Amino acid sequence: MESLLFQLLNGLASASTLFLLASGLSLIFGVSRIVNFAHGSFYMLGLYLACSLANGLTAYDPQLAVSAYWGAILASSLLVAALGLLIERGILRRLYDAPELMQLLASFALVLLLRDATLALWGAEDRLGPRAPGLEGHFTILDRRFPVYDALLIAIGPIVLVSLWVLLTRTSWGHCVRAASEDRDMSALLGVNQPRLLASVFALGSALAAFAGALQMPREPAHLALDLHAVGDAFVVVVVGGLGSIPGAFLASLFIGLTKALCAWAGDVNILGVDLSMPKLTLVVEFVIMALVLMIRPWGLLGKPLTAARLRHQPDTAPQDLSKTQSSLIAAAIVLGVIAISYAGSNDYGLILGVDAMLMVMLAASLHWMMSAAGLHSFGHAAYFGAGAYAAGLLSLKLKWGFFASVLMAPFVAAALAMVFASACIRLSGVYLAMLTLAFSQIIWSVIFQWDALAGGSNGLVGIWPEGVFAERRYFALLVFVLLVLSFFAIRRAQQSYWALALRAARDSPLRLQAQGLSPDALQWFAFVSAAWLAGLAGALFAFSKGSISPDLLSISRSIDVLVMVLLGGLQSLWGPLWGGLSFTGLQDWLARDWSYWRAMLGLMLLGIIMLLPGGLSAMSGSKAFKTS
Repeated sequence: MESLLFQLLNGLASASTLFLLASGLSLIFGVSRIVNFAHGSFYMLGLYLACSLANGLTAYDPQLAVSAYWGAILASSLLVAALGLLIERGILRRLYDAPELMQLLASFALVLLLRDATLALWGAEDRLGPRAPGLEGHFTILDRRFPVYDALLIAIGPIVLVSLWVLLTRTSWGHCVRAASEDRDMSALLGVNQPRLLASVFALGSALAAFAGALQMPREPAHLALDLHAVGDAFVVVVVGGLGSIPGAFLASLFIGLTKALCAWAGDVNILGVDLSMPKLTLVVEFVIMALVLMIRPWGLLGKPLTAARLRHQPDTAPQDLSKTQSSLIAAAIVLGVIAISYAGSNDYGLILGVDAMLMVMLAASLHWMMSAAGLHSFGHAAYFGAGAYAAGLLSLKLKWGFFASVLMAPFVAAALAMVFASACIRLSGVYLAMLTLAFSQIIWSVIFQWDALAGGSNGLVGIWPEGVFAERRYFALLVFVLLVLSFFAIRRAQQSYWALALRAARDSPLRLQAQGLSPDALQWFAFVSAAWLAGLAGALFAFSKGSISPDLLSISRSIDVLVMVLLGGLQSLWGPLWGGLSFTGLQDWLARDWSYWRAMLGLMLLGIIMLLPGGLSAMSGSKAFKTS
């Protein structure tokens, strides 16, 4: 029982940090409705700044250790709040009227910028902060020691909760925040200064994230991977608690923190001869909780249904037939592509990069089809890409199936996986749908990551190569090119069909569609599964092109990359995945080879495209023949 008690206390300390991080994100979303991926970057910056300031001030005068430690925490929170204010005023304020997915792309660009800025300032090495002066000790509970600093963290969470409650319910500023979270337009008509309110909310949310990070100085080192890890945890807490609900975030933090603690404790327990080893479940238990909550209560524990969470769409139009000139240009491009691949050397770097780009275009096309026609938005589409890759690898290595048989079967494995999740996902919309897809993706990633016997665990699988004529890279590239062309042809035919019209009706007016006797669920279910099938095909080909696969294929970062490709190309054009996939892959390769801080350069380019071309790169065509919705 002593070990259980101490695991629960550790869970409470972690829950307090989760709440500090998630409360800022919930506050920002509640007012601005921005899904801010950069929130984890503020957490990371808070820890880096606090470590540097505390170490520097202590080295200057060791007698100032106490004031240096707490002063560093306060100063880092204020500095990050100022940075958040500048970002809101300079970038995000220009995007409040833009589609929410473009706001998401802008926040991802900020993640890239802030990560490379951190790399330039502090380097790639981990940074260690000092222990809290006067709180290095412990106290004894049931003959076991518990750190004093962790007990302080447990107390800080409720203190911040009460402080936020007083601020939001007992001050005029808090009343304005609550009014804006309910109806921002109406609060503006009543005289609330919206720009000033949004800026102050963003600054406060950024300060809370930095405060949560700075408090971790004695517990973990500052490193560059903290941003996406922290924002993933924050999103889970916010969605489980209810978007915009501070008490919901606190309740969700407690629930997730204590559940993870119980999983860690169960690893040392054996009851009646049954081994309850569950420590590895801590990798994914929060996503399991999120999936269960969203399936039972789609708007979270204490949240409310948000009609505003639905994403904006352009007016519904059907794709027009291509003109003779456009058809001729496409035919010429296909012929030139075949010629270029046929005369390329097998070890030509351009050919290798071209295969990678084509597979990324195919993957982006699968997500684009699901998003543009059906309005189903996913943060976890890489799960089906990885499922196709692992299915092809296992069929080839374990069952000794040939190349063609493995590639043909793998997409159906990915589609079967999507069938399991589709019914739960299509019941939701907007951010809730995207987060549920993320939860399912992380569950699959956890299974693959820990299944050493079958999937190779974190090491993945190696030795997955095509045989016969396709062992030569040129012929393999020709096969990928042909399948990519056929995929675009099939998607275009689908976009021109009555099925696509019904899908757009289900996306834009589901009640009217039901009144006409059609079920939107069946239409969207099939769109979800067909998109997973195409992603699985891309994954199977990717496995054979690289010869090896790893769990990174199913990671959050891979899903974000695919989403960026779709948004970069533009949702309103059939050719958006082509422009987005080619440009993102090419830019990433070029910048990574020639620039030390390539992420920052890519982030700046993304921000420039968002500001100048909010419809994506395909908007430059300006042709109605390319419109899909």
